[in-house]
Amino acid sequence: MPTPEDRNDEPIHHDADKARGAEIILTKRRNRTIFIAGLVGFVLLALTFGMAG
Repeated sequence: MPTPEDRNDEPIHHDADKARGAEIILTKRRNRTIFIAGLVGFVLLALTFGMAG
């Protein structure tokens, strides 16, 4: 059985069904908080630049 070190030259294969869909899984409260804080920060940044320009 080949080890991971032996398989570096083989291309990685992903099925089209698994590769095309994006799903965000936020199972931990900390991850959800960071994600929502990032979205809020982006909106505030957009509003700041919108008012400035």
